[in-house]
Amino acid sequence: MKIALLGYGRMGKEIEKIAISRGHEIVIRKDVDDAIDITSADVAIDFSVPNSAFNNISNCINHNIPIISGTTGWLDKYEDAVTLCEEKKGAFIYASNFSVGVNILFELNKQLAKMMRTFEDYHISMEEIHHTKKLDAPSGTAITLAEGIIENTSKTAWELHPVSSKENIPIVAKRIPDVPGTHTVWYNSEVDTIEIKHTAHSRKGFALGAVIAAEWILDKTGVFSMKDVLNIR
Repeated sequence: MKIALLGYGRMGKEIEKIAISRGHEIVIRKDVDDAIDITSADVAIDFSVPNSAFNNISNCINHNIPIISGTTGWLDKYEDAVTLCEEKKGAFIYASNFSVGVNILFELNKQLAKMMRTFEDYHISMEEIHHTKKLDAPSGTAITLAEGIIENTSKTAWELHPVSSKENIPIVAKRIPDVPGTHTVWYNSEVDTIEIKHTAHSRKGFALGAVIAAEWILDKTGVFSMKDVLNIR
């Protein structure tokens, strides 16, 4: 499989190592503003920056190249990307986090929210910790977790801590050097605390999931998620 890496930072380099170890070839390595001919690739993996992600995705879809995107901070244009993909009969996966463990956490988070929605004595809060070079806060993973809670409880929105309304979920976003990513959801009451947490030990899990998604999407048409890739139902 010939892969275009759109974004060649730390994640791009980690993806490169894993892709090569699985027998794939990297044919394009694109920095933020490089002009490229995408047509030599079988599939593209985008871990760029928010200002570049939509253009990268559109370019791939317009040239019938399946595209995997893990860039966060651009989702105000996500529906435009979906519409374009459907019009062009392309193939597209966006995930806020490609880690297998995190995607399992997403499902556990939804199930826990459903179980806890009638227990009003519990206060919901969240924390995410990332390295100091991460550009967006809160992380896309934290937002996905918050949205899973909102879908299944009476909570209406999330806010960076402190919050303006008790109906909103407070998210504390911390930036600490060399932390790949830690996400925690708490349900606190006067008598006890329920906690679910994912701690990444390296970027390898994120990179492996992205490569697995790229392998999976070949020869498919449509807009998919990691639930489809991992067959999580």
